[in-house]
Amino acid sequence: MQPFPSFVLASASSARLKLLKTVGIDPIVCSSNFDESTITETEPIKLVQILAQCKAEVVAQKYEDCLVLGCDSVLVVDNNIYGKPDSFQTAIARWQKMRNHQGILYTGHALLDGKQEKTLLACGITKVYFADIDDQTIEAYVHTGEPLQCAGSFALEGKGSLFIQKIEGCHSNVIGLSLPLLREMLQKLGYSVQSFW
Repeated sequence: MQPFPSFVLASASSARLKLLKTVGIDPIVCSSNFDESTITETEPIKLVQILAQCKAEVVAQKYEDCLVLGCDSVLVVDNNIYGKPDSFQTAIARWQKMRNHQGILYTGHALLDGKQEKTLLACGITKVYFADIDDQTIEAYVHTGEPLQCAGSFALEGKGSLFIQKIEGCHSNVIGLSLPLLREMLQKLGYSVQSFW
């Protein structure tokens, strides 16, 4: 196995950081501040992988000999791609469409290895089933502010978990980072997760 270089999370997401720390990885955190509006791809898997790679590449310029992980998530409901809502009104309207429906959460993962000069791309895909909740509940949830921070307007690790009937696929992928997928990517690069412990 390769000796482990420093691990960098190219994201300001506290949820992703918490996931990594849960499994013993305490990364350097560096937000990319990448302008997502410059990407016009409309196919969900390609979109999240491109965004994840762009974010990781920006941060990798500062951390050349490190492992840099970039991630990006979108939710697709009825062929509509949803990222973070831009307002309370947008989040309320989305929830009114999502309730009693299911969506697919796509999370792109880009792992850049500066030492080996390799880049791996992957996408986690999880199906999410939303509860049939009334308008009053939707408005109350949105006004907590939580949905404004999340792709798809809900946080599985927060109050949003009250309104998710079930998921099919990787649980942590919905939070923003598939831990099993990360383990597989690290293994492909010759690293072992237990090197962090």
